[in-house]
Amino acid sequence: MNPRRPAATAPSGPTARRWFLEQCGVGLGAIALSSLLNEGRGAAQETTAVRDPLAVRPPDFEPKIKNIIYLFMAGGPSQYETFDNKPTLAKFDGTLPPPELLEGYRAAFIDPNSKLLGPKLKFAKHGQSGAEISELLPHLAGVADDLTIIRSMRTDAFNHAPGQLQMNTGSQLFGKPSLGAWTLYGLGSESRDLPGFVVFSSGSKGPSGGNSCWGSGFLPTVYQGVQFRAGGDPVLYLNNPPGIDTATQRASLNAINRLNQMRLDTVGDPEIATRINSFEMAFRMQASAPDVMDLTRESQGTLDAYGAKPGEASFANNCLLARRLVQRGVRFVQLYHEAWDQHGNLVNDLKKNCLATDQACAALIKDLRDTGLLDQTLVIWGGEFGRTPMTQGSGGDGRDHHPNAFSIWMAGGGLRPGMTYGESDELGFNVARDPVQVRDLHATILQLLGLDHTRLTYRVQGLDQRLTGVEPARVISEILA
Repeated sequence: MNPRRPAATAPSGPTARRWFLEQCGVGLGAIALSSLLNEGRGAAQETTAVRDPLAVRPPDFEPKIKNIIYLFMAGGPSQYETFDNKPTLAKFDGTLPPPELLEGYRAAFIDPNSKLLGPKLKFAKHGQSGAEISELLPHLAGVADDLTIIRSMRTDAFNHAPGQLQMNTGSQLFGKPSLGAWTLYGLGSESRDLPGFVVFSSGSKGPSGGNSCWGSGFLPTVYQGVQFRAGGDPVLYLNNPPGIDTATQRASLNAINRLNQMRLDTVGDPEIATRINSFEMAFRMQASAPDVMDLTRESQGTLDAYGAKPGEASFANNCLLARRLVQRGVRFVQLYHEAWDQHGNLVNDLKKNCLATDQACAALIKDLRDTGLLDQTLVIWGGEFGRTPMTQGSGGDGRDHHPNAFSIWMAGGGLRPGMTYGESDELGFNVARDPVQVRDLHATILQLLGLDHTRLTYRVQGLDQRLTGVEPARVISEILA
């Protein structure tokens, strides 16, 4: 029986059949729902989640961070021109790769026997850590000692949509919850006036995986990301139409919420709780969202540090907005910048991409550090895969998709800063040391949030689903402080 609902008395007479179908059917559904919600995070906690799905919930153990800012470089940045210098690859530029290296290898668009292409840009060591970073990233080079660089990432996908889905949801298939959705499901949100999971997009287009990259999958939809626009109202129809004042709107919402609450008490459907929460959140956002999106409230020095310009849509503006959002308790902010798919015109396009992102990424780290937020925030930078050591295109100035070995970096609380972890082989083709699968990365991120990835589960069709899936996943303890 649903504990939020008073016991019903069985009637007699001609209404008995109708009563049985209504009450007992709902009762069985409520029992099933209660059983489902009691899995993973505990009965008392999940009962609270139905009433207030975004209520703050305790972690499994002491967390190192409270917030995440994920800078997703959609398209697959080339590690050879950013964070993984390969002098040997430069030495063999223009030659064919060893035949044994290509055995069983699948490329997305090129003949694997294409000639090797050496790094097109110079690298130098930076900071006390001596991290090797490309000349295209001078600002990130200036915060090298804050970065934890992983050069041994691996993924199973070699096309954009499956790769982006896997990096964001742990699976190449549509319909799975994103990392941000799992984070909200596990911890709730400290922000009562803004969504707990906010998404921005910049660059030439949105991610190939679409809204599923920040979706809630089989979790209640209250946990999905809310996409904000960089200019104008952050979401459409935020302001009231003419003739509707705040008092009228509040009275209407109260009446609608009472009806929804009555239905929620009857059937216990989490989507009704989502609907109530969405209406209330939209009402509160009318006051909070315009304020948080107003970059004119920042000093000119801060705007210059990011390269941000109020009123203009840009990755720089989005980075500054991400800092403002986590300051206000938003749990998860994700920035997509889709421009990194260099099958040709490699050098020129990389210069444009780095010019658009490098300064703002470094400014975000410095700003979080200066405001005391870096210790409680994890910043992640990376795409869905890397690029091939072989050339693509007749001009010899492009690289194909490559899932075997690529680079990302992180910065913030709970990490060992100034560390480079893992290594690819001399050609950058395969991981040579300390491989990191996508599920390992996800397990580590959840660990920093104070969540045990094996316990963060949700029962779907009789199975306990989790972000890290059924294959073994390990926390990368070597990079943790």
